[in-house]
Amino acid sequence: MAELTAQKNKKSKKSDFIQKFSTILILVVLMIAISIMKPVFMTTNNLMTILLQTAVIAVIAIGETLVIITSGIDLSVGSLVAIAGVAAATFMTGGMSVILACILGVLISTACGVVSGFVITKGHIPEFIVTLGMMSIVRGAALVITEGLPVSGLPNSFQTIGAGKVFGVIPVPAIIMIVLAVIFAFILRKTLLGRYTYAIGSNEEATKLSGINTDRIKITIYGLSGLLSGIAGILLTSRLISAQPTAGTGYELDAIAATVIGGASLAGGEGSISGAIIGALIMGVLRNGLNLLNVSAFWQQIIIGAIIIAAVYGDKLKNKKLS
Repeated sequence: MAELTAQKNKKSKKSDFIQKFSTILILVVLMIAISIMKPVFMTTNNLMTILLQTAVIAVIAIGETLVIITSGIDLSVGSLVAIAGVAAATFMTGGMSVILACILGVLISTACGVVSGFVITKGHIPEFIVTLGMMSIVRGAALVITEGLPVSGLPNSFQTIGAGKVFGVIPVPAIIMIVLAVIFAFILRKTLLGRYTYAIGSNEEATKLSGINTDRIKITIYGLSGLLSGIAGILLTSRLISAQPTAGTGYELDAIAATVIGGASLAGGEGSISGAIIGALIMGVLRNGLNLLNVSAFWQQIIIGAIIIAAVYGDKLKNKKLS
């Protein structure tokens, strides 16, 4: 039995290495192909624009990765982006300081994530249903708060978070994305929370029988997903210098696609933060390239949908080979 487990682990590690290498290779080939067709793609200005646009989805994808590793899914992330931005903007226009307003906005989205996790674990309701319901509730709340209108008139200092640049070149959101990726990669790989996250995704019942409070871990993971969605909401609101109640619509699909492209398995127990970031970059490069090539937004939707299906099918084939 021990020998069989060792062989399976060795096979899984080899598969992880191949997955990471292949996603990096796809990213590089995609960039080279687009730059040949459109040389402007490789300019510093355009590459920094891709980083700026990718940062929001990448931050959401970090949280989605944590959830998917537990064999769950969070469909509410796009709506949490909106509620965090709307709440922070409403507080700011009411006279609250930028920092405090941002913290409260993120705390609200975090609380929504915790509630989702609590209902999933204590109510024994499927993740899909709970987060789908939360998606609708939160989006409705954002529309009620704003009466369907954007919240504008935000302080100029707030714009630095989402539109500022380090050394006049690197977007601040890209720096925040990298910092968060490093922090959560460490949490996932070097802490008990990370080990338990993988364990739940691999076999939740066995993890529970070993004395681990799986409910508390899952509630924490959904709370972290809400936290990261809230941070993404602040970044997006700051970049647009206004809060849109419809912001983040469809972001859950992009985040899930980035996570799966990056090697996370929808069956649970597999995934990495670095993979999610690479997956988000692939999505960002593809969208940017399609825009440069003047591909219709309607066709872009079709292409992105096809990529999601292809990524999930690839994950299914990989799992079949490992079993």
